[in-house]
Amino acid sequence: MNKGTVKFYNDSKGFGFIKDADTEKEYFVHSSGLQENIRENDEVSFELEKGKKGLNAVKVKII
Repeated sequence: MNKGTVKFYNDSKGFGFIKDADTEKEYFVHSSGLQENIRENDEVSFELEKGKKGLNAVKVKII
């Protein structure tokens, strides 16, 4: 389980980006990968899954 911070999230479009706390990499997150509603600057835990354009954050939860 990875941990990070929501850098950007657009509720109306249903996507955003999470910055990994350890690697500083940013991962795409789609509303379908959320387990809870998130907002910018929330601290979250997540798993990574291969998507069409790279790794996506899934199973995203606020910690």
